[in-house]
Amino acid sequence: MRFLQSLITAATYVSTSTATSHIAGNAPQSPLLRHGDSNRTVSATLFAELEELARVVDISYCVGLTGLGIIKPFQCLSRCSDFPSFELVTTWLTGPLLSDSCGYIALDHGKQRIIVAFRGTYSIASTIVDLSTVPQKYVPYPGSDEGTDDGAASEDVSREIILGIDGHAKRGVVAAEDKQVKCSNCTVHMGFHRAWLHTRKRILADLTVQTLLYPDYELNLVGHSSGGAVAALAALDLQARGLDPVVTTFGEPRLGNKGLVDFVDDRFKLEETQDDDTRMKYRRVTHVDDPVPLLPLTEWGYAMHAGEIYISKPSLSPDIRDLEHCAGDNDQECIAGHDTTTAEEEGALSVRKRDLLSSVRDEIHDVVNEPWGIPSRYKLWQLFFAHRDYFWRLGLCVPGGDPGRERYGEVPKGELRLRSD
Repeated sequence: MRFLQSLITAATYVSTSTATSHIAGNAPQSPLLRHGDSNRTVSATLFAELEELARVVDISYCVGLTGLGIIKPFQCLSRCSDFPSFELVTTWLTGPLLSDSCGYIALDHGKQRIIVAFRGTYSIASTIVDLSTVPQKYVPYPGSDEGTDDGAASEDVSREIILGIDGHAKRGVVAAEDKQVKCSNCTVHMGFHRAWLHTRKRILADLTVQTLLYPDYELNLVGHSSGGAVAALAALDLQARGLDPVVTTFGEPRLGNKGLVDFVDDRFKLEETQDDDTRMKYRRVTHVDDPVPLLPLTEWGYAMHAGEIYISKPSLSPDIRDLEHCAGDNDQECIAGHDTTTAEEEGALSVRKRDLLSSVRDEIHDVVNEPWGIPSRYKLWQLFFAHRDYFWRLGLCVPGGDPGRERYGEVPKGELRLRSD
């Protein structure tokens, strides 16, 4: 009930603000969007947008190896009916592995947006196990994508990112005279990097056409889980091409080392304070019980960038008061406070710190080694659900259905059986 009240409040605010702006014409408006005096408070407008984008990325789970997928104009077994103004452009699927990608491009003619939604991997459980137990390989970033699987010479991503532009530019135009932006001493997760390189070959032509046909539409990239990591790398690449993407990720894992983190922070101005949080170019949403934003491990050289918005409520559905803006890359009041592999701050905070990563390791050990394979401490399935609980239980179109939805009474059993065919 609180969740619905928050959405109603947010919708009322947006409608009122829109009406006021029409009356005032071009008069400057004060960004009275955040509540209270704290810069950590999430505005009603942003709360409503994040909830909507959670449903948008949930639809990406309809694209896959089985099922009906998404068909034109914009129909699927999931939440497509929530978006009558959407027009499907294309879908893509490069494969089922962590180094693959899947998603869709759509036009939102209502809000004038180009949506690129990146789905996570098929097996969220396997993703968590892999990222937490297997040392993740990394490669220099940016790096050339020559010699990829198709054997064809392709564009050099490193040159375009190093020649990345500052400020605004016409779409598709990279001004060579602009100041060079270098990513110094940067490494990136090899699997996520390959996933974007594979994806780019599939979507760049379609995306370029849409940006030319609809030059006034805002480019929005949204991703869940590993799809969030691919969205991040896509955003850097597209920004270097002269585009100005807005990025929203849910449960995004770590991309690379501290050098890459600093690069992302700089490119999206994530260390700058925004009085109007709807103007943020990068929103990285995390959840109190989700371990994936802490993976791959710090001890392997991985770190996380800023732009975090933290959901502190363990269960569905969050209220606006359950969300907060976090400060910098390693805010101990947010998800970083649950990672004891990083240096702890002195004081009461370190005493109440709960180590999600230790929970994952202990539970995986029990599953593998205990006679009955039953976890005895923090339940691993709770971590899996937490990685999908962003405003809604994401993943309705995952093959076999979502047992969490049936458990919570959100979807009729018959629909789940339909998806298991």
